[in-house]
This record gives sequence, C-alpha cells and structure tokens, in this order.
Amino acid sequence: MPVPDLSLVVLVGATGSGKSTFAARHFKPTEVLSSDFCRGLVSDDENDQSASGDAFDVLHFIAGKRLAAGRLTVVDATNVQSEARAQLVRLAREHDVLPVAIVLDVPEQVCAERNAARADRAGLPRRVIQRHQRELRRSLRHLEREGFRKVHLLRGQEEVAAARVVTERRFNDLRHLTGPFDIIGDIHGCRSELETLLGRLGYGLVRDALGRSVDAVHPEGRTAVFVGDLVDRGPDSPGVLRLVMGMVGAGHALCVPGNHENKLGRYLKGRKVQPTHGLAETIEQLDKQDEAFRAEVGAFIQGLVSHYVLDGGGLVVCHAGLPEKYHGRTSGRVRSFALYGDTTGETDEFGLPVRYPWAEDYRGRAAVVYGHTPTPRAGWLNNTICLDTGCVFGGAMTALRWPERELVDVPAERVWYEPAKPLATEAPGGADGRPLDLNDVAGRRIVETRHMGRLAVREENAAAALEVMSRFAIDPRLLPYLPPTMAPSATSTEEVGDEGGEGGYLEHPVEAFAGYRADGVREVVCEEKHMGSRAVVLVCRDETAAAERFGVPKGVSGALYTRTGRPFFDDPETTERILRRVRACVEEAGLWAELETDWLLLDAELMPWSLKATGLLRKQYAAVGAASGAAFPGVLGALEAAAARGVEVAPLLGRQRDRAADADAFTAAYRRYCWRVGAGADAAAGSGAGELDGIRLAPFQILAVQGRSLAALPHTEQLALIDRVIAAEGTVASRDGGPAGGGADRPGLLATTRRIVVDTEDEASVAAGIRWWLDLTGAGGEGMVVKPLQALVRRDDGRLVQPGVKCRGREYLRIIYGPEYTRPENLRRLRVRHLGHKRSLALREYALGLEALDRLADGEPLWRVHEAVFGVLALESEPVDPRL
Repeated sequence: MPVPDLSLVVLVGATGSGKSTFAARHFKPTEVLSSDFCRGLVSDDENDQSASGDAFDVLHFIAGKRLAAGRLTVVDATNVQSEARAQLVRLAREHDVLPVAIVLDVPEQVCAERNAARADRAGLPRRVIQRHQRELRRSLRHLEREGFRKVHLLRGQEEVAAARVVTERRFNDLRHLTGPFDIIGDIHGCRSELETLLGRLGYGLVRDALGRSVDAVHPEGRTAVFVGDLVDRGPDSPGVLRLVMGMVGAGHALCVPGNHENKLGRYLKGRKVQPTHGLAETIEQLDKQDEAFRAEVGAFIQGLVSHYVLDGGGLVVCHAGLPEKYHGRTSGRVRSFALYGDTTGETDEFGLPVRYPWAEDYRGRAAVVYGHTPTPRAGWLNNTICLDTGCVFGGAMTALRWPERELVDVPAERVWYEPAKPLATEAPGGADGRPLDLNDVAGRRIVETRHMGRLAVREENAAAALEVMSRFAIDPRLLPYLPPTMAPSATSTEEVGDEGGEGGYLEHPVEAFAGYRADGVREVVCEEKHMGSRAVVLVCRDETAAAERFGVPKGVSGALYTRTGRPFFDDPETTERILRRVRACVEEAGLWAELETDWLLLDAELMPWSLKATGLLRKQYAAVGAASGAAFPGVLGALEAAAARGVEVAPLLGRQRDRAADADAFTAAYRRYCWRVGAGADAAAGSGAGELDGIRLAPFQILAVQGRSLAALPHTEQLALIDRVIAAEGTVASRDGGPAGGGADRPGLLATTRRIVVDTEDEASVAAGIRWWLDLTGAGGEGMVVKPLQALVRRDDGRLVQPGVKCRGREYLRIIYGPEYTRPENLRRLRVRHLGHKRSLALREYALGLEALDRLADGEPLWRVHEAVFGVLALESEPVDPRL
C-alpha cells in the first residue's frame, strides 16, 4: 500500500478492528495520533466518551502542527462517520497535503471478541460495534468523493495481517537530484533560439532522420530544467515540444508545466477553451503533425508535475513562482499558484491582471526559479529569480546555471509576437521591492550557522544594533560583512628583565604560541598589527559591476566602512579616491581575471589612528597628556627646590619623576599613531581628507570574491595575493602622474603587513617569533596578531579554534590601561583578567562573519546576508571589558 511521505493518513474501522495494532506495526510512534490517547490527556480516562469533543480538538491541533512542519501524520480513530472524516480532509487541504484512507473492514464477531478481551472495553455494548459497521458500509463507496486521494481497503484479518505500507516520495520531491542544472526560462515556440541557447550552455543536439532536434546531451552530465510555457505565440511550438519531450524522455531534462501547456492539454482532451494568447497558432502548427505526435504531446502535458524541489531542498523550480509554505506540497491550490501565480483582483491599463508581488515577501531558504511574467532582464530578489525575458516578444531567452548562479542568454532572432504591453516593468517586486524588513532582525533571533550551529541574539542586543545600523550605517546593500572582535592572548606572567627596565608584561607571545599548541595548531603566522582603525573595503571593478551585483545607484563603485558599519569618510569623493587606487592596483596585479571576479571584499586597517579617533584623542588621551604636562614640571620643580634646601624629599621626588616619565611615555605612545593627512591638513582636525597624502591602507585578507568565500584560504596565500596588489601601486601611481599617496616618508596608500611563520612545537622557531615581536614593539609597533596558518581550523573535538589572538606591545598597552599600569602593584591587579566571555564572543562573531561570507558568495538574498551581519553587530552590545 503506497503512502506519500507527506500525507494525512486516516485509519477507518469499527472499534476493535485492529487500527492501533496496525498503526504501531507500520508507522513510527510519533507519527500516530490516537483519539483514545487524546481523550486520556484531557480527562484521564481514554474511554470517557463525554470528553471526545475536547480530545478531537487536541488531536486536530497536533495534527495541524505536524502537517505544517512537513511530517507524515496518522490519525488512529474509528473515523466511520462522514462528519469526522470531513474535518480531517479539510485539515489536509489547509496544509496542502494528500489525505489517504486506510480502511480495516473486519467482521463484527472479531471486533466483539477483541473488545471483550480488553479490561477497559469488556462491557462495551454490541450495538456500538454494529453501528460502526453500518456506518462503515455506507462510507466505502464515497471515500474518494469525500476528497481522499488514495483509498486502501483491507477486508478481513488475513488482508490486514498481510498488508505492507510503503512510503513513497511525492512526485515533486526530487531533493536527491543535486545537478548541476541549467534552468531555462519561457520558450513560447522559439525553437531556434532554444537550440542556440542549449549550444551556449554546452549541450550537443541530437537530430532524427529528418534533421529535427529530438534530444540534447551535455558532455558533463548537466541536466536542463524547463520552467514551462514551451508553446504558443512563437513560430515552432511542435519543434520545441519534440526537443523537450525527447530530453525529458532520455533523462537529460526535467520540465514543469506552464499555464500555456495547461490550456493546450485541456484542448487536446477535447475540452472547450478559448484559442487566445497564442493558442490558435499552436493548434494550427499541431494540425500539421500526425495523430501519434499529438497524442504523445497530450500524455506528456498530462504527466507534468506542478513544481520540483531539487538539490537537497535548496532549489525550487516552477512556472509562476511559489511561496515557501507551498514547497513540496500537493494540492489544487499549490498547482494553481505554480501555474498562474496570484493576482490582486485588479487589471492594469492593458486589461491584464495585476500580479501579487509575492517575491517581495519571500524569506525562504530555497531559491525559487520561475518564469511567467516577462521582464527586460533577469535579476535576483529575495532568493527568487524570474527567467522570462520575453524572447517571443523580441527580448531574450535566459538560462540560469545552478549552483553557479550564472545567467546565460541569447537574443531573440526577431519579434515573433507583439506584446500586449511593453516589457518596461520588472518581475514581481522588481527594483521597488523591499529587500529588508524589520521582522528580519527585531526581537530575539536564532541564526543558523554552518560552522557553529545555532547562535542566539538577545532582544536587547538586537535593539542596540538596530539603533546603530538604522541611524549611522552605510547603505545595507554595501554592508555584506562585519569583522569579529578579537580576543587577546592569555595573560602573561613574563617579567621584562634587566634589558627592558622594571615591571613585566601583560601580554607576551609565549602565551599565544602555547595556546595554539594546546589547540593542536602547529604552524601559526604572526602578522604586524597596524595601529589604525579596522576597515572593510568593498571594491568593484567598475560602477556597472557594483550596480549589477549590489544594486547601488550610478556613481558608487564600492564602500569603505568601519567595524560597526559606519562610513569612514563623510565625503564620498574621498572614499571613491581610495577605491579608485585599490581598483587600479588590483587590475595591475591581474587579480580580477585570476580570481574570476568583478568585486573584492577586503579586511584591512586604515591609518592613521587619528583619522577616526579624533574625539577619543581629544577627550581622553590628549587630556591626560595635557594634564600631566601642566602638573609635573611644577611638582618636580618644587620638590627639587625643597631638596636643594636640604628637605628630605628624595623618595617622593623619585616617585614623581617615575610618574612624569610614565606620563611622557603615555603621550609618546599615542602620538606615535597620529600624523597629518591630506593637503597639509591636520588629521586631528577632521576626518574628511581631500587628498590621499598621509592616508595608509593595510589590507591583510581577501574575504570573498564573486561566487566564493576566501576566508579559509591560508594566510600566507592571502598575504601573497595582497603583496602583489601593493607592489603594483608604484606602477599605478607613475601611470596616473600623481603621488603614490602617502607622503615623503610614507611612499604609498597601500601598506605591507609584515609577518613571520612560527612552528609552535619548535623552540628555536618560537624564540625567533618572540624576538620578532620584541623588535617590532621596541621600534614603536603596536604588536602582532597570531593566527593559525591554515585559517579556518577546528580542534579534535570539532570546536572552532580562535581565528586570531592579539598580542600587544608593552608600551602600546600603556594607552589602554593607563600611564602607570606597568608598576608592579598595578600589574598584579591587572593580571586578573577574565577572558572567557571575550573569547566566546570572538568565536560567535567569527562564525556569524563566516556565515555572512558564505551567504554572500552563494548569492543569497540581502536579508539572509544581513541576518548574520546584524548578528555580529548585536553581539557587540554584550557587556565585556573594553580593554581586552
């Protein structure tokens, strides 16, 4: 007995007919909903018939929840009354699943004996069984008319015992087929253009003895998928049908029906239809074919399934579009939507129905590929794409390569059919659709990530992130990624030693290397940490590429933004100057062609620090420096004068001299990362530099390119690619006839990231890494970031390893912890650092960032990318020690 894997199975039989035993033998316990059990839930007595109303309310509620979740559901009740069955058929229709009846017709005597053997049913009157049997007899002839799509009738104990339930896939469930696919939009009888498009896609045509195309084969085993509307309006509908039917019959293609095939199928069955919208032309063309071909066409159309779910559920192909709630479902309502879409009930000025823009509201994870509504060019909207580009109207025939998400089209050879209205509108939703919605990010959220499972975003954190993003962030279309916070290395207990003065270290490479060694990471790369502001650079090959991929207006070719999504410069022209330089260097280095991309997403540092930290410098750091500069000379002068008069102030004078030296070191520490930018402008006076002089950009990772996330590319390979871009700047600057961008002592806009590879299990290599860090910080550097060489690394238990830990220099940390933090008494207190929360936060933000990059590379809709991006910003609101 075949039963669809998503259906509502209704067991029908008198009490004692063995329904519960049958259900337990053939279905999972969780799939079976028993009326007796529900009666017990609401009354503590499974035989309390007065509780039946409430019991069935509970049963129907649970059944509805299971069907909504796409679960096979079996109802174990007598169901001999038509009213009881009608409620279940209605429930199946509400959830667009097939109702299936399994009837157990067992003799009255057998039912009576079974009830008598049960202690709780021993007193059941015989008339109850007899009534059930009479109602069952009356029902048998009407079950299919009631709406049951399958009826399995088992007569007698032997048939019941011998029966075997076989779960079968729904016709539309082809999730096991993973492609690759070439999905082809509406054809409308344009056979010649179809043959040309198949050739562009790499298919070889197979012709019969008369030279007619009867099949097409791809040498790499790709499968073509047709979205329907093969016929009408065009010059050769029979030729299109012959080719498509041959491909489907040979297993080289799949096809779903369009509304035009549906109408043609009714005509071929002899139904009365209006030969409008191009059907008359198709009828005339088919009349020239033999009867056998027309019969074959009728059978082909009759066998088409409304839509297909493919590639593990990640791809849905239909004719007119399909909301997520209908994916994989089976009902007349689903078929109607897949064929015709939904309309608002209005008509436009051309007398055509106004389509409901379902794609604007689509939030499903499966990509929906459809046709039906002619549009000048195909484009993604919320993970949906319409491939009907009006070939028959003189437009083009378009195909989508999946999973590459690459569009391929060929122009129409001519206008074959004048459209009722010009192709001047977009597909449903079009450019006017709203890509983001408050409900996508508001409230408590659970974000599914590929690398760390389900991550929660608390409601209060989401509210804080929404405040930042809605008021201060750049255009969300240009904000595909936010970098994660970075945890520091474990707290150090190292002392400075004789050569470095008194005190000790708060952070030191020893702990960084030991931490990675404990995680099983042998090779790490130590990268110079530039003292600037974290910057994400989205650079497109040109404005056209930016408009096509990111949907931004003319004049925008990318973005440069902070780690909270804010623009770095108030002046868009300064941003464009930097992007132009980066773009030219990428071109000179040959990366556009090598990486096969029209855009790059870079992680970088933008310097000087004063470029964006003006407020912090003035209100916090400069204030401390100014106060110490004003106070200590007077204090030291007074103490020195007192000492000259013989007053015993030597200990106090020594302490104040040390404090003054610490204050001077503090001022020198932050001044080291500030310099003038622009045409003589002072960086501290404003961030909107008009020229690039003094501005430095240090890219250290290519995060993603078109169709690929590069987050897992080993860091040495990343930096080698970036070195080529930096090396190209001299040529670019010379060709442009202007300065390289950084001033006399800073020769270019782009800065190299120095690095060293360390083997954490080799003492000599570790020692070399420590010396490198000491030299770097001794020369005024901020410190370094230690990263696993292989980038994306997991521990033996499967958990993610920190993508990087920062190991900051002793003098740089003076800015963070204060001028006198190195004093032993202060250092002892500061070494009590609680890093657990910071490390957890860094890993969660890292996983969300990876997810955003994967979704961006996969071409997923903006709301899906922003779900992860927004999660990173929301986690930044979690309370954590800001000094870490």
